[in-house]
Amino acid sequence: MIKRLCFTLCMLVLTLPVTAQTTAGGASQDSEDADLAPEKITVVSSRPGPGLWKISKGDHVLWIFGSYSPLPKNMQWRSHEVETILAQSQEYLMQPAATTELGFFKSVRLLPYMIGLKKNPDGKQLQDLLPADVYARWLLLKNKYIGLDDGVERYRPLFAANELLLKGLDHAGLASDRQIRLTIEKIAKKNNLKMTASTVTLAVDDPAAIIRDFKQSPIDDIACFTKTLDRLETDLGAMRVRAHAWAKGDLQAIAKLDYADRDDACKSALTNSSFLKGQPEFHSAEARMRTAWLAAAEKALANNRSTFAILQLRTILDPHGLVAALQAKGYTVEKPR
Repeated sequence: MIKRLCFTLCMLVLTLPVTAQTTAGGASQDSEDADLAPEKITVVSSRPGPGLWKISKGDHVLWIFGSYSPLPKNMQWRSHEVETILAQSQEYLMQPAATTELGFFKSVRLLPYMIGLKKNPDGKQLQDLLPADVYARWLLLKNKYIGLDDGVERYRPLFAANELLLKGLDHAGLASDRQIRLTIEKIAKKNNLKMTASTVTLAVDDPAAIIRDFKQSPIDDIACFTKTLDRLETDLGAMRVRAHAWAKGDLQAIAKLDYADRDDACKSALTNSSFLKGQPEFHSAEARMRTAWLAAAEKALANNRSTFAILQLRTILDPHGLVAALQAKGYTVEKPR
């Protein structure tokens, strides 16, 4: 959601990572040095990932694959179950999304406004904004994962945290699940499935004004920054456990692990900021994406014998998420075995 929101903010390059939705990793852990020097992740054998959730009404079925990110960079993945069901399906539901219709030339005209976008509006550096103990923690992790680049010291905490997280995950041998999602989409297209997007369009009347407001507005992003440090300092072990659980399809192990709350803190920093107060389209985006996806899912269940969809695993497990909503509407939900 953060990444899509940032894209709709006139391609602000505010790329809070797709890997922030859920975090994972995989491999053995060096006991005393694990949190300071995470080892590279190596998964050699092919992994099937999780089983599929089955949503049904009568003999019409919606199969849902749970995506997960980040995963080991070199993890080989292949699911014969996914390939078989895609070959038997009539439609593929993409993940909910939001976008704008700025167009190429309008986007290019916005580029001059984006100069200095990541920097603090008053010229301050991180040391001026962060509590002393938080800044000391930042320096340790920055030296480890980013190195001598001092340009990041002028970034807003939100952007600096994002840069640090991306570098830290890369150092640990982690990447997004993009390749898995592209593989599934490629198989769907190969089998000539109807490709259905649940994308809502956000109206942006004056994108240049939004960028100007953003550059001048304060953002309460210290909590986002601090929780990013927490994740890199303490959550790497859980990342490894979650990735192994996903790779083996061990749903029970995944369900027992808490998800860090960095995502909510970073999202809140944006959505509660003054520069978005006059943009109701952004505040309603999540609800509209939910409505669009549920409508597409119900239509597919009514029309198709077999439909395939992909959702974030966190969304599937959410007791108030999309799968729970379908169950509340009377559809039968079966978890993977």
